[in-house]
Amino acid sequence: MTGLAMTVLRPAAAAAGRTRRKRRKSAGKTPSLKRGKHKRSGKKRYGKRNRTGGGAVVRRRARNGKLGTAPELAPLTEPAPETEISGPAERRTPGGGKSPEGEHKSIDNACEAALEMARYEAGEKLLEDLLPPGMLLPALTLKDVVAAGIHQLSPQLLPLMGSHELFERMDTSIRERSPLSVVRLGDGELLALSQGLVYSPEEISRKAPFLSSAGVVVPDFDARDQLAEAVRQADITGVPVSRRLHFQPLLFQVLQRHGIDLLGLRLTTSTINYSLLQEGWLNRLMAGRRVLVIGNAAPGLAGRLVQEGVQIAGMIAPVAGFPDIGRVIHEASGVECDLALVAAGIPAVVIAQRLAAEQGKVALDFGHAADQVAAQAQA
Repeated sequence: MTGLAMTVLRPAAAAAGRTRRKRRKSAGKTPSLKRGKHKRSGKKRYGKRNRTGGGAVVRRRARNGKLGTAPELAPLTEPAPETEISGPAERRTPGGGKSPEGEHKSIDNACEAALEMARYEAGEKLLEDLLPPGMLLPALTLKDVVAAGIHQLSPQLLPLMGSHELFERMDTSIRERSPLSVVRLGDGELLALSQGLVYSPEEISRKAPFLSSAGVVVPDFDARDQLAEAVRQADITGVPVSRRLHFQPLLFQVLQRHGIDLLGLRLTTSTINYSLLQEGWLNRLMAGRRVLVIGNAAPGLAGRLVQEGVQIAGMIAPVAGFPDIGRVIHEASGVECDLALVAAGIPAVVIAQRLAAEQGKVALDFGHAADQVAAQAQA
């Protein structure tokens, strides 16, 4: 083929009319085309490449029995042959919409892109913004930079008491019959502490509708203040290690707003209850000792502990939020025990601290670990 030719597609009716006129004029003559002529087996053949750009020749028989070219017609909705489609074509339903597989793939791609952007905004972009203008930091990942920064800040790090160290401290207090309170601050306690100081009651109700089932009906500023005082007076305070929004960042804010010096607190992790349970320290702590169980899960908890040979000195249940704290403290005063396990939602912080301060008990805010143990009894 010599030169370049452009194929123009016209509507079907007009193209068919022109074809009939050409046939009448060319009857009895050998058609001569300027393009598309080639030799095969010594005979001349004529034709035109199809729309896909391949080498196939489109032909049909003319009325006089000779070969002639047929007009190439395609639906108007057919994509142009030069259109490129990146990636695999989407599957569509007979109605023209995307198939469920295509929909799911589109959603997955969008989620992956959003997640990648979030990682960038929360990490690499911070590093970008902090680098001096016109400078590169080669061969170091964001993790490398953060690790180097933590090493430089190591003098400011605060130690958290581990499970074995806490066991030793509690065991010593039980043997010496000295008071000890271990309380824990999770997102529920921190949000309750933030009422009117970090977040408005309306914001808290929207962010944490679960607080009412944890013992605090927002707004309750009296509960907030009791909670803050218990944190000030507690012997050991469990704090979150997570740096998500309503954990460590909120912890630092509420302590500052309440005027509580973080450096003055003896700290452990807020999940120390699970560590004591899962690592076997709690079983050793209770062996041969009288245990008082407090909270809504107390019946199931006591039942399971009895199965393990633990002596139950008493049980106080249920606990109906902050208004019920006074009754619980009063009932506990009549129970002689070596250890109190308190699983009463957010009020457990206040109860555990007051049992130690007012009655000389060793008290542990046991939290949802009590539900875990109770579930074993049911199983």
